[in-house]
Amino acid sequence: METKPLIYDLTFEELVEWAAEHGQPAYRARQIWEGLYRKLWASADRFTTLPKALRAALDAEFSFSALQPVTSLVSTDGETHKTLFRLPDGVQIETVRMRYLRRRTLCISTQAGCAMGCAFCATGQMGLLRNLSAGEIVEQVLYYARWLGERGERVTNIVFMGMGEPFHNYDVVMRAIAVLNDRRGFGLGARRMTISTVGLVPQIRRFTREHSQVNLAISLHAADDELRSSLIPINRKYPIRELMAAVDEYIAATHRRVTFEWALIRGLNDTAEQAHKLAVLLRGRLAHVNLIPLNPTDGFVGEPTKPHEARAFCEIVRAAGVPCTVRLRRGIDIRAGCGQLASKPPREVGFVLK
Repeated sequence: METKPLIYDLTFEELVEWAAEHGQPAYRARQIWEGLYRKLWASADRFTTLPKALRAALDAEFSFSALQPVTSLVSTDGETHKTLFRLPDGVQIETVRMRYLRRRTLCISTQAGCAMGCAFCATGQMGLLRNLSAGEIVEQVLYYARWLGERGERVTNIVFMGMGEPFHNYDVVMRAIAVLNDRRGFGLGARRMTISTVGLVPQIRRFTREHSQVNLAISLHAADDELRSSLIPINRKYPIRELMAAVDEYIAATHRRVTFEWALIRGLNDTAEQAHKLAVLLRGRLAHVNLIPLNPTDGFVGEPTKPHEARAFCEIVRAAGVPCTVRLRRGIDIRAGCGQLASKPPREVGFVLK
């Protein structure tokens, strides 16, 4: 059976063209766009402002959902909510909502699996199954936007830090961001979105040339090539020197701060030696370091750094004048933390189903 195109894959301009093909003026496309992204309607019959024939055409020609929820889990503290979705071809992905005091942040997947093979990441341990489409990325946001809307809340921030390497699916991710940023619809500001990359240098340079206002984060995790290559294989192709040259170009062109993420693995990259190397690497650069004690995965035997050790590492970096924080771990009991997302239901012991 042939699957209908997903309506969220369309840009506004493509929707205008579709309306014109059906003999409709451009304002009909705007009505559809607002219905999809402001009113968050998820079926053609909700678009009562449209002529009946146009609603019928929408229903006949497009799918309004590619994501089928399989399992939904809430952390024991109630602050993190993770959903496993099945896509029409059977591929599965995970998406996370995090609640903070003033923010409602979504962690969005851009691929099913990942080709980067980072040693400590559950998604990387899967390998790459396929890229997601722009519509499949956007629909993850809409799913939780509806969920929050029912509770009188809204999405405030999006981080492209879920399953996959966003810059390995660059064009599609940027297309999804453009849809979510469009003021005629969802209208989330670019500075409320963050893309995290393990360091694909050509794509970082392209991102720089496009002068995007979306925040940039780099998954660094080691300050010398030998250790980083053992954790993040792509470092063999784009070593730290090349990565930092691309980062410098980004900072010079945009005058924007770059966040460097560092999963603290006890006895491996949490040493004073690594802290000093990191401080030297980032000193004088417009940068901020986020330290995250390692989140456990089945395919990696490393242990998280103890809290007092994480604080000591942080103080070394700060003493060199580099802003640094130890980030709060979220959703570890439901495997919703950084590096823990995978395409199979997690163990249910200790989980709160919702």
